[in-house]
Amino acid sequence: LRKTFDQEPLGKEVSLEQEVLLQCRPPEGIPAAEVEWLKNEEVIDPADDRNFYITIDHNLIIKQARLSDTANYTCVAKNIVAKRRSTTATVIVYVNGGWSTWTEWSVCNSRCGRGYQKRTRSCTNPAPLNGGAICEGQGIQKLPCNPLCPVDGLWTEWSKWSTCGTECTHWRRRECSAPAPKNGGKDCEGMVLQSKNCTDGLCMQSSLYQKSSEAKDKSDLGNSLAPSTDDVALYVGIVIAVIMCLVISVVVALFIYRKNHRDFNSDIIDSSALNGGFQPVSIKTARKADLLTAPPDLTSAAAMYRGPVYALHDVADKIPMTNSPLLDPLPNLKIKVYNSSGLVTPQDDLGGEFSSKLSPKLPHCLLDNNDSTMGRRTQTQTLLRTRDPSCTALGSFSSQGGHLIVPNSGVSLLIPAGAIPQGRVYEMYVTVQRKDNMRPSVDDGQTVLSPVVSCGPPGALLTRPVIITMHHCAVCDGQQDWLIQLKSQSQQNQWEDVVVVGEENFTTPCYIQMDDEACHILTETLGTYCLVGQSLSASTIKRLKLAIFGPVTCPGMEYHIRVYCLDDTQDALKEVLQMEKQMGGKLLDEPKTLSFKDSTHNLRLSIHDVPHTLWKSKLLAKYQELSFQQVWNGSQRNLHCCFTLERFSASTVDLACKICVRQVEGEGQIFQLDTTLSEDSQSIDTSLLDPASNITTLVGPNAFRIPVSIRQKLCGSLDAPQTRGNDWRMLAHKLNLDRYLNYFATKSSPTGVILDLWEAQHFPDGNLSRLAQVLEEMGRHDSLVPAMTEH
Repeated sequence: LRKTFDQEPLGKEVSLEQEVLLQCRPPEGIPAAEVEWLKNEEVIDPADDRNFYITIDHNLIIKQARLSDTANYTCVAKNIVAKRRSTTATVIVYVNGGWSTWTEWSVCNSRCGRGYQKRTRSCTNPAPLNGGAICEGQGIQKLPCNPLCPVDGLWTEWSKWSTCGTECTHWRRRECSAPAPKNGGKDCEGMVLQSKNCTDGLCMQSSLYQKSSEAKDKSDLGNSLAPSTDDVALYVGIVIAVIMCLVISVVVALFIYRKNHRDFNSDIIDSSALNGGFQPVSIKTARKADLLTAPPDLTSAAAMYRGPVYALHDVADKIPMTNSPLLDPLPNLKIKVYNSSGLVTPQDDLGGEFSSKLSPKLPHCLLDNNDSTMGRRTQTQTLLRTRDPSCTALGSFSSQGGHLIVPNSGVSLLIPAGAIPQGRVYEMYVTVQRKDNMRPSVDDGQTVLSPVVSCGPPGALLTRPVIITMHHCAVCDGQQDWLIQLKSQSQQNQWEDVVVVGEENFTTPCYIQMDDEACHILTETLGTYCLVGQSLSASTIKRLKLAIFGPVTCPGMEYHIRVYCLDDTQDALKEVLQMEKQMGGKLLDEPKTLSFKDSTHNLRLSIHDVPHTLWKSKLLAKYQELSFQQVWNGSQRNLHCCFTLERFSASTVDLACKICVRQVEGEGQIFQLDTTLSEDSQSIDTSLLDPASNITTLVGPNAFRIPVSIRQKLCGSLDAPQTRGNDWRMLAHKLNLDRYLNYFATKSSPTGVILDLWEAQHFPDGNLSRLAQVLEEMGRHDSLVPAMTEH
């Protein structure tokens, strides 16, 4: 074997992922020499590392250079006579530097006047390695800035004292407008109004009042605020006139009432009706023939028992109506039973035997056969009887409120304390509508962003907003890419626009808080709602949830893989999981999220790395596609594609392959499937398949994280405007709920509505410590903070 190589490998410097060729021509010998390559004195085996390849003429190829391939390479030739080594070739894999993204602009370095703000980036994406080139360009950018200087407020001179009033005081005032505070300047400290005794101490009353500077916007007090003697006389006269008008109205109403009921020709023959019992009614024979031809109107007769029914206080028993002589002659009459407050829970139509009973919690005083009310209640009964238990929650609620949760769907209904009027009990429900005919139709460019959610009973009287929570699939990153509308379904099953998110005003009936994955609708009108979005740019993004299913067992030779492309809401995935469980399917990999842009490009699905010795794909093309409109408008539920594979032998029970789902010229996801075709194989575990194990109804104070006593103290402390501004408005700002403060300002307790919304956002594990921290940041150092942290 000759001593010198015909050609020896040469060292190189290559960039990352570049192909490398090291040439080696061994010396001639008899017998011919065998060649092997060493990497840092260790033998290279292409079978172990497929990134290496040794050609038939003994050259070494590195397919894609990695950082770990930086090493010393040696070509070794040997036969039975001798062994020769080439000179060592050093391969260095370098990485050129790349810039990171720019940081956010810093705040201006000058609080007032001329200054600058800057942003930076670093050469770390990636950092240069092994002699790679450093980044070109600047790492720091600066911009001039000129913030406005704050102006502290100063008081004007005191006004003249007002005339002495009947309460022995006179007043004077001043304004915080010399100058008024601007650009974050401090408010004036001290009194806006001042009063003192004006009779040298002859009167007993002497007081000093102080109001915040904010009060001047809400009241316009003149120089004389004390009422005069003439004013008192005028007020007394007005009160007397109002009382006389009320007395005259009552007398006229009683006269009309007695005149209208005189023609009914019935009277109560037993005064024991005043004690709460139904007694026989004597119907005079003069109207007997008419009564036989037309059923009598029980409205007036039942109204005469309004007093006795109100007197029922025994809540331990229910009072049957089956033995009432008043109702015996009318076995075929269908009636509705209403409580004293005018609203009831849904009940079935009463038959001939009147088997229904009055609930002791709902005192009933009126038998009403109004057609429109009956129709609405019959519709509610039908909805409740045909509901799907897995997507419906219902319960009875009083003025203490509560929470209805549809398990594992992201849908709930929060009924705050005080939303239901005192003394009433409502049978309430919330349900997710899954039928296609319940979904709103959309125009071009529009898409359904949320499930269709119904809550009721429709038309229920509410004294403060309830909060409907539902998931949505819009990506709202602060840019104006979406125009999102809330739609509601009318009684004629027509979809109507309610409000555009961000365009609420005093006339809109509800307010919408958009979070990253959920929206919270504050409304006093129960009904059916859905979010619909209009894309405003090609960069608008809608989230999809991708889920892949296959059969648990495969008795035949074919194996079907179903790839679902769903709106990224909990209920959409829950519905598919339930449907696949009934079909005998199982999840083959964890579901993944995909950002789908309004770029008009289709969604492409393809299958890769199928073991061709065991399986063959029956797909004729290289890929399948779902059209952009199918995916974007969201009107087609459970949208999916199917890949069919056929195994060559029934003994094949293992399948490993990849499925790629991506938007053309957009983002994609790759699923790595590794499954066994046997019934005892493990599938992806998910609690969405077992909704019955979850709580659906929480009633009373236990439904809320904030205790009632603390809530009352917070409302009493924060509802009133404060001079420093640390009231309910600052609370809304700290909790990121200040997009439209005027909505809360129109409520009797703005703090209460804000806390209700916080409860809905952070259900079920709201952090009271975080809420206490917000109060501390507001400077509310009182007994509320330690009380909250204790809970």
